[in-house]
Amino acid sequence: MELERRRVLRIGGAIAAGAGLTGLTACSGTGDTGQGGTTGEKHKGRISVWSWQGPAAEMKALVPEFNKKYPEIEVTIEDIGNPAIWDKITTGLAAGGQGLADVLHIGVDYLPGYVEKFPGGLADLGPLGANAYRDAFAQGLWQTVTPDGKRVNALPWEANSAGFYYRADLFEKAGVDAGALQTWEETIEAGKEIKQKTGAHLLGIDKPASQADAANFFQMLLQLQGTFYFNLAGDITLDSPEAVKAMTLIKTMNDAGLVSDLSGGWNTLMTSLKQGTAAVLPMPTWFGGVVEEQVPEEAGKWKVRLPPAVRRGGSTAAMVNSTHLAVAGSSKHQAAAWSFVEFVLTRPSSQVQIYKGKGIAPALMQAYDDAVFHEPSPFFSGQKKGEVFLDALKAPSSAFNYTADYARALKLVTDAQSKVLLGGADPAKVLGEAADQLARQTGRKVSR
Repeated sequence: MELERRRVLRIGGAIAAGAGLTGLTACSGTGDTGQGGTTGEKHKGRISVWSWQGPAAEMKALVPEFNKKYPEIEVTIEDIGNPAIWDKITTGLAAGGQGLADVLHIGVDYLPGYVEKFPGGLADLGPLGANAYRDAFAQGLWQTVTPDGKRVNALPWEANSAGFYYRADLFEKAGVDAGALQTWEETIEAGKEIKQKTGAHLLGIDKPASQADAANFFQMLLQLQGTFYFNLAGDITLDSPEAVKAMTLIKTMNDAGLVSDLSGGWNTLMTSLKQGTAAVLPMPTWFGGVVEEQVPEEAGKWKVRLPPAVRRGGSTAAMVNSTHLAVAGSSKHQAAAWSFVEFVLTRPSSQVQIYKGKGIAPALMQAYDDAVFHEPSPFFSGQKKGEVFLDALKAPSSAFNYTADYARALKLVTDAQSKVLLGGADPAKVLGEAADQLARQTGRKVSR
């Protein structure tokens, strides 16, 4: 789901950036009611919701129960599809909110762009009641939806932490204790043993950046260090010491012959998974369900843990993906729309039902009191997979600022990574060049 969304990031981001000029022109006098919207009544109204596939189906399943509490709110859930939803939201915001649904499902990488390019395009959920839940969600997420600490642009839904899915049988064959690996440098040494004794690579990367998500692993290594492409002030940090460290680790792995090429994106990744090409898949929470679905015959051969730290004693927890629900600033029924958002995202029973249906990891911490998150997994060798990721959500976590220029930064990063992986370029040099180029493109300052 996330990869499908991020795969078109370059296109979607470019459209958002371009359309932003129109949107800004169309906006006037924002305020709490956004682009001409009204608060309406909390218990009455007719609202529509835009989402995609699994999440849309799960919200639709909640509507009958919602209507027991709010019988006078008529809800229509629309599965717009992913990535189609991003273009549709962009078009609606650029038209001053015309044609938008009342409730919008938005990814963490799109939310800042929508907020920056279309002021007032999303309603401020604070006056509607959102501030009552500021301590209810996993650490770091509240700041992603309310970066200035005042306006609440959305409410967190899906919380994906960095994971380290691995073939326990290959590690065992190589005589390596995966659970004892504390750093990625130790993991590289383990990878050499695994390659020699099993033939499997340590991991795979889309080396020529054939897809927009080719830098997922690099980004994970940054977030494990609490950094990103931008700092919280919006300054560029593409060539920070942490970024150079992350890219140097990737170069070391590649130079040692431990990185397979996943050129072609998702389909190539699935082929690699089925063929056992790599011993490790450094992927977010949601990927566990993909592994179970793709290689069911390998039940008992897999385990999962949090990733090793980049530096000894460093963090092994990082929030790498999240999605949110927002209310359109143009909605004539903002209060009723908020009632639905509140029902879906702040009730533990709603989030548990969604997790059981589609495995979507909730940002709502109280949901994890349910037994479903503490059951042993036969596929993952009897591990309590839910508890592995719950540990990550409880750990200190930084807020990351994607900004409206994330798509541009991502393109430059993937290009830099390709130069390192395919041409042996120096990480510090290519990241420095990428940072300067991003500064010229965006007018942002490079923080050095």
